[in-house]
Amino acid sequence: MTKFSLKSIAKNAVDSALEKAVWYRALNEPLEAASICRDILAVDPKNQRAQATLLLALTDQFSRGLGARHREAKDLAAGLESEYEREYYAGIIHERRAKCLYHKGTPGCGHLAYQGLTQAMECYDKARGLHPPDNDDAVLRWNTCVRILESHPDIRPEPTTLSEPVELE
Repeated sequence: MTKFSLKSIAKNAVDSALEKAVWYRALNEPLEAASICRDILAVDPKNQRAQATLLLALTDQFSRGLGARHREAKDLAAGLESEYEREYYAGIIHERRAKCLYHKGTPGCGHLAYQGLTQAMECYDKARGLHPPDNDDAVLRWNTCVRILESHPDIRPEPTTLSEPVELE
């Protein structure tokens, strides 16, 4: 056990802290971004931007191992207030997980990536039907998935094997 304890940020520092979290994500420092978001959520548990930014910071870390990060990201998405955001961020989670699995290069990764990308596209399609005016983020993500599928022929559905009945004489 550590002898140190966490310190709280002031409620009036939330906006500034959130801006820093976004910058840390942009600098490819998702651990720092996630930590800042946790500090924000400790003083403002319902902060939707902090929840979404934490979710994204967790998905930025999928290449370091899915496990708890994947579960926490899914829980955060499910807890978002807007149905649009729940679908949109669920799509992000599926898409990033699919890309992570594909880049591992393990046998069957193309099939797993296909499954994840198509799940993401289902979420993006639902989000598209709920999107706020002037927000086509779900369309942009959908198109990214389509381009990935088009440019990687090894990302495809798992073949179904239909066996013919054997006639015994």
